[in-house]
Amino acid sequence: MRRILRSIATLFCIAFAASQGFSQTPAEKLQKMAELFMTAYNAEDYGQISAQFNATMKTAIPDDKLKAFLDGSHKDLGSILKLGAPNLVSPRAASFPVDFEKAKMALTIALDAEDKIAGFQINVPTPVKPRNTGRNKTVLDLPFKGEWLVFWGGDTVAQNYHQDAATQRFAFDILKVDAEGKTHRGEGKQNEDYYAFGQEIVADADGVVTDVVTGVKDNVPGVMNPLMAVGNFVMIRHTNGEVSVFCHLKFGTIRVKVGDKVKAGEVLGLCGNSGNSTEAHLHYQVQGTTLFEAENSMKVFFRRVLLKRDGKTEEKSEYSPVKGDLISQN
Repeated sequence: MRRILRSIATLFCIAFAASQGFSQTPAEKLQKMAELFMTAYNAEDYGQISAQFNATMKTAIPDDKLKAFLDGSHKDLGSILKLGAPNLVSPRAASFPVDFEKAKMALTIALDAEDKIAGFQINVPTPVKPRNTGRNKTVLDLPFKGEWLVFWGGDTVAQNYHQDAATQRFAFDILKVDAEGKTHRGEGKQNEDYYAFGQEIVADADGVVTDVVTGVKDNVPGVMNPLMAVGNFVMIRHTNGEVSVFCHLKFGTIRVKVGDKVKAGEVLGLCGNSGNSTEAHLHYQVQGTTLFEAENSMKVFFRRVLLKRDGKTEEKSEYSPVKGDLISQN
């Protein structure tokens, strides 16, 4: 077993990909690669696995070493009975829970830009230790213009279903509504029926653009794209290292690129319905790094918010919105 616990390669691509990588659905490619690995491993057809290695991996792990390692895996662990759902370490690396005959393990696979295996591990799953990231220190403005509704936001599951997801615990889903509280005109069969669709999404504070995805088509309302959960998105790193994330943007509308310096209020793109989204809205969160990691999301407070609730309007300072709030900057 000790042999299995050692990494045979750790060549992971942990930088969050720019638009060309994500637009080619790397999550789907990782899933298919893991399924290929499982099938070839169970059949002891290790040539299928080595054929997927990139040049660096082939040099580091020639066929004889790969065979020795995987033969040892079969002896210590048995065959793979079940491959679980992936946990993305980055868009090109994922960890899969794996039920072997004799133990539960974790298979981590990383792909390079050519979709070849750049690294893999078979390890004992390591429980993620929660990190107390607290609240934002960056002075933040609202990431949109005009008045929007906080559909999900707050500290409880009842207020915010994101609370059940460690990587996005304090995220917001924000929509636009009319005077009757409806999010769309008519039957809402087209994206253009939704008030949020095509609205400007702006930088919440000064920073540098670290990641951009632009190539995800907008969904038909009611139909989600779980393979591209965040859809088109922009990430901005602020001067203190905190990162703001703006997701589900409209296909082809992002106006910034990686490396751009942006100012608070600068238009990043338009609100859309891309990714794991049933209707046009903005998914917004602030986190400690550019990676979607457990307990990385932090509670967000905006420097100034005009709040409408229960028929009353008031100005709030250092306010963290909750479900049901109608909010605007002024």
